Amino acid sequence: MRPVLEVADIFRAHGPAWRRAQAGHLSLGQLKVMSAIEACRTAELGGHVDRCEDCDHLQIAYNSCRNRHCPKCQGAAAQRWLEAREAELLPIAYYHVVFTLPAEIGDIAFQNKAAVYDILFKAASETLLTIAADPKHLGARLGLTAVLHTWGSALTHHPHLHCIVPGGGLSPDGQSWIACRKGFFLPVRVLSRLFRRLFLDRLAAAHAERRLAFFGALADLADRAAFAARLAPLRRAEWVVYAKRPFAGPQAVLAYLARYTHRVAISSSRLVSLDDRGVTFRWKDYRQDGEARRKLMTLAPGEFIRRFLIHVLPTGFHRIRHYGLFANTARAANLAKGRALLPPPAAPSSDEPEAPAKPAIACPCCGGRMRLIEIFERGASPRTAPTGPVIGIDSS
Repeated sequence: MRPVLEVADIFRAHGPAWRRAQAGHLSLGQLKVMSAIEACRTAELGGHVDRCEDCDHLQIAYNSCRNRHCPKCQGAAAQRWLEAREAELLPIAYYHVVFTLPAEIGDIAFQNKAAVYDILFKAASETLLTIAADPKHLGARLGLTAVLHTWGSALTHHPHLHCIVPGGGLSPDGQSWIACRKGFFLPVRVLSRLFRRLFLDRLAAAHAERRLAFFGALADLADRAAFAARLAPLRRAEWVVYAKRPFAGPQAVLAYLARYTHRVAISSSRLVSLDDRGVTFRWKDYRQDGEARRKLMTLAPGEFIRRFLIHVLPTGFHRIRHYGLFANTARAANLAKGRALLPPPAAPSSDEPEAPAKPAIACPCCGGRMRLIEIFERGASPRTAPTGPVIGIDSS
């Protein structure tokens, strides 16, 4: 069901005026995201008409924008990605490890997204692969999938990396599988210290190579001495790295990935209202416990749009990456070797009969199969008048 209020509704109602007020201050990428979300699943993108083969019910469907920042377009994208990953899961426990940047680094990342986010990926992956390869900890070659999130629950800038890691890896000679101790992955404090050093060293190198830019309140950091002074206390501070308990089997990993891999800054399901007071949405205050954590926040429409757009990623930036055994170049061979060395998974129960397959698009009146009868181009209207509701579809 379509949510009562969508991000697109806010953009359509307040986006034009906000863009005029921010003229010259928005990137081309941000403007493209706004345009895509506003046009998504409207006549502006074209669509098609379906007819039910049983009851002749007609239904018009508009195309989606398929922009990776659009809340409405991530469901199908996530499903396609998960189907490709399902065959790659190993029959072992998986762990969830999160690497978070301190607020002082977040300010630098905000002005240097591509450079700092890339450093975050490299430092976190190198940390996991290095500690796992150490015989004092695991002594194995690890594989991992990392997913970048840049937001907190209140849409603030909060860069952090979610890593999904199998509980073990191949031995250095590739002849055996080395498993983690049950319920324990790798020591978090050791991960945190190495991650801190690797990240800060890479960040300092990026500054020395003039790959960072600073504006406004951070302009003084262009000076090497000022930048070194900014990083000095961070080399002694505790950085947040935590490992969650293992997932209950590969299917739980898929369920988790479905929630995280293609998530955007806020989904329309969290929106409560748009009125004279502004945009009200649900958020979680993680400083609180239990139900006290669930709160409502109201922002002026312009501030809501601004917070949403600060999470637009640089053009061409990959927010999902694979490392170690899961690196694209040798993933298939490494997975085949891992499966050969691991006990085979338990066969699924055959007691329950399979449910009959449903039509790809079912008629809302009788459940019959909907058949395509007309395609119309961007900005055009269908020649066939629909007898049912206008819906949005994924253009794939």
